Amino acid sequence: MSFVDRVRTQKLLSFTLMLFTLSIGIVLGTLISSGVKAAKDNSQAPGATPLVIPSPVELSNAFTQIAKQVEPSVVNISVTYPARPARSRASSRRQSNPDDGDNSGGMDDFLRRFINPFGGDGPEMQGNEGKALGSGVVVDAAGYILTNNHVVDKAARLQVRFPGDSNEYEAKVVGTDVATDLAVIRVEGKHNLTPVKIGNSDAVQVGDWAMAIGSPFGFDATVTAGIISAKERRMNEDQSMQFQHFLQTDAAINPGNSGGPLLNMRGEVIGINTAIASRTGGYQGIGFALPINTAAAVYNEIIKTGKVTRGSIGIGFIRSDDPRAQAALKASGANEGAFIVDVTAGGPAEKAGIQKGDVIVAIGGKTIHEGDELINTVTSTPVGNSLAVTVLRDGKRENYKVVVGNMAQIFPEEFGGSERNEQSKPEATVMSFGMTIVPLTDRLRESMDLKEKGGVRVQEVEPNSFADDLHLVSGDVILSIGYVDKGTPVTQTVSSVEDVKRVQALLKPGDSVKLHIMRRESPRSNNWFSEYEAGVVPNTAR
Repeated sequence: MSFVDRVRTQKLLSFTLMLFTLSIGIVLGTLISSGVKAAKDNSQAPGATPLVIPSPVELSNAFTQIAKQVEPSVVNISVTYPARPARSRASSRRQSNPDDGDNSGGMDDFLRRFINPFGGDGPEMQGNEGKALGSGVVVDAAGYILTNNHVVDKAARLQVRFPGDSNEYEAKVVGTDVATDLAVIRVEGKHNLTPVKIGNSDAVQVGDWAMAIGSPFGFDATVTAGIISAKERRMNEDQSMQFQHFLQTDAAINPGNSGGPLLNMRGEVIGINTAIASRTGGYQGIGFALPINTAAAVYNEIIKTGKVTRGSIGIGFIRSDDPRAQAALKASGANEGAFIVDVTAGGPAEKAGIQKGDVIVAIGGKTIHEGDELINTVTSTPVGNSLAVTVLRDGKRENYKVVVGNMAQIFPEEFGGSERNEQSKPEATVMSFGMTIVPLTDRLRESMDLKEKGGVRVQEVEPNSFADDLHLVSGDVILSIGYVDKGTPVTQTVSSVEDVKRVQALLKPGDSVKLHIMRRESPRSNNWFSEYEAGVVPNTAR
């Protein structure tokens, strides 16, 4: 075979091999394409894209680092309440009201459950002494600790325990603020304290990770994690809680967590754990922490003066989304503002000429869209300074100059605390029902829409007493008492403290009694009545 023939033969073989390979590729491609098309044609979800599982990666150890960093700063606070005089107590029962549910005790009952390490209603009673546990967080190496006011309120003794230290250290209250439910205490005898880092709660966003550390049910340094569920959450609209706009979290918070820190992923405190929403008294995924920006402002004023002073002009108002406010705004030709429903007698607003029914649309040169702007402006203005207030009245704009007063003096019942004017405060009367009562003030009666004169207000309820069995709480108003006199049912309208005394003197152990009370849930909601009936009356006074 010549050289030319060999080249031709080699080219022919190469061409044949290429043709064969190409044919095989075409056949395979056709089969695969047909199979895929068949699979798509047979799919139960046409157009769906399969999910892809990523390669496993190592989870962040941020929670571990934060726990190690912050745990030394979180303390357990043991609270001892004053011993009560010994008293005999007859057995009693409460006839349940199907409408009162688990929240019949209101916020006071709610917070009592929150600090009790056993989840019950109020402190654990040991003999005549009350015991409870709470949490706190070290914010200054000099021994200053931030916690909740309801943790230390009325405590006879405070003892603080630190992680890894079996000793208990005595602590004293530096100052408290009822309006934000905060307290500053100082521990003695403990050195080398580690303060926490303070964050900025204004930077918090819904969905951010959050960690809580505290002593739920007495278990020290318990760490839980979750997210920020909501911001600016209000528990209710009661005037005494108008400064409590909470961060809501689903990090597990339980009784005993109160006063402990809520942290961000940088290990900074963004809130002070304050309350839970729960039908059982335990964790149900809804916890509330006071933003640290609010807490820091309160702390700074307490360590400077020992108290918090806020300005007030002596009014009660409802926000523009309330139907009454909307009607007033429409009549005045405005779309937004604060509708005044109450003007305190003798207060700054009344002295300046502002009236009930006016709509505040501007104050201090700032437009009022909602009540929060009004609150922030007034409370931050030094007492004694003047503010320009613009109101709408009968469709006309009126301007007034109002001198800001001290909120604790203008509203002593809600914000008085240590500033309460003892001379103007009604004298409390101790009743053998296990409560103290005071006459109802005209201002409170008007704010509760009580048309008739009379009624007495419950100032304090003794734990484990007859009044406590009825689930009475501080702030309840007793309107009438029902009892049986010689086989005849009698209803005694309560117009004064003396009326309660008179009925109490007629009763003997075993007599049935019914208290008709009024409990104000919120200035924005309709007042509602609750009736309770019990089978036995205690036979000894405190």
